[in-house]
Amino acid sequence: MKNIVLYTSSTCPYCTLAKEYLEEKGAEYTEKNVQKDPEARKELMAMGHMGVPVVVIDEEEIVGFDKNKIDLAMDK
Repeated sequence: MKNIVLYTSSTCPYCTLAKEYLEEKGAEYTEKNVQKDPEARKELMAMGHMGVPVVVIDEEEIVGFDKNKIDLAMDK
């Protein structure tokens, strides 16, 4: 089982697509909304990212909604 964390914001359409895609794949994930959670915002900034979505799959960071990269990371 992969450890998946999805950093999102409430108004991000690509975040919604990323959530839907992970759900379609049957993946369990933890969503961290950077608009609602100051700690999540700090975590994201500490990783060097300012935008969302960011999908972290077992330490691999995927910036943006990229199905191919998500699939590759989940297949490892």
